[in-house]
Amino acid sequence: MKNPPALEQLIAALKVLPGVGPKTAQRMAFHLLQRDKTGADKLARALDRALNHLTHCERCNTFSETPLCSICADPERRPDQLCVVEMPADLMTLEQAKCYQGLYFVLMGRISPLDNIGPKEVNLDKLMVRALDEVVEEVVIATNFTSEGEVTAHMIAELLKGRGPKVSRIARGLPVGGELEYVDLSTLAQAVYERKSLTAQSDPSTPPG
Repeated sequence: MKNPPALEQLIAALKVLPGVGPKTAQRMAFHLLQRDKTGADKLARALDRALNHLTHCERCNTFSETPLCSICADPERRPDQLCVVEMPADLMTLEQAKCYQGLYFVLMGRISPLDNIGPKEVNLDKLMVRALDEVVEEVVIATNFTSEGEVTAHMIAELLKGRGPKVSRIARGLPVGGELEYVDLSTLAQAVYERKSLTAQSDPSTPPG
């Protein structure tokens, strides 16, 4: 016996979520339809609103409902520091750690040749324009310590080499293979404070103000 087409469509839609396989998607669909129709309606409305109202911040590339996100529009942030992260979740984690007062650039991904994701797909062209605006003095690379994150960090450092801003990398207090989103905030804060210069090994990093 096959599921009704509408149910199959819902299950297929739920499978696009990370870590959700066919059985989990089916359980989610049954739960929403049978036990939580109110929740299903809220989910549908929230997704519709997000798809129709969210865009990318013109300066940092994170999700925003306005041309500039609240961080980029904040006059109290340090314009001379630019922290590069992979995803909006990483930005939020750094903000929760309260260890950084500069501005951000969100790549919306990381370079992964096996997945056909190259520099263009992670907005490195936009990053270069942002980092070389003659205001930014330090670019702090805070991509994850995965193989893809390290490749991305290396390419950013090479693109910026000798072009003005100092380039630093958050310290390896984070576990190898670790992702910022799941690291405890004190460890993350320490990694930011102890970041290392990539432009000159003898040049100690300046801790954020």
